[in-house]
Amino acid sequence: MAGNMHCDAIVVGSGISDGSAAKELTEKGLKVLLLERARNIEHLTDFLNADKESWDYPHRGSAAVEMKRKSPVLQRDYPLNEQTWGMWTDERANPYVENKRFDWFRGYHVGGRSLLWGRQTYRWSDTDFKSNAKDGVVIDWPIRYADIAPWYDHVERFAGISGARDGLDFLPNGDFLPPSR
Repeated sequence: MAGNMHCDAIVVGSGISDGSAAKELTEKGLKVLLLERARNIEHLTDFLNADKESWDYPHRGSAAVEMKRKSPVLQRDYPLNEQTWGMWTDERANPYVENKRFDWFRGYHVGGRSLLWGRQTYRWSDTDFKSNAKDGVVIDWPIRYADIAPWYDHVERFAGISGARDGLDFLPNGDFLPPSR
């Protein structure tokens, strides 16, 4: 790179967390360098399976035996299927290192896992933040729901999260858009 570049912050990755951090920093006037190693996914043209139904696939949308063989970690859960095949990390070229099982599935593309998620964004409740202390497991959370509730509101407004306000203690109400119809 020719010349010197000054930036106030460097963000590595463009996933939902990294991209949100870069957005917030730039909106506050900081000069941000965002680094991304992954390929760009073009809307519509690169989502080859967006208009297909499960019956349009040879295995009705589920994971074929060959797919499971090539993706031993990913095949543990729902993400491995014919609709999303080719969007995830090649586990043979980029193996997972596990001392004990940890299911985190990697997709190397601009936007990261924000492109491949279950479209569900539940808020943690007071019960969730207090569960470690209540159960005597590991270390208690240093924050509580009230500490981050305004940030949940902020993200839900920006991302356009829809949902219902049901008044459930274990599933706090949000600043939701109306549910989709």
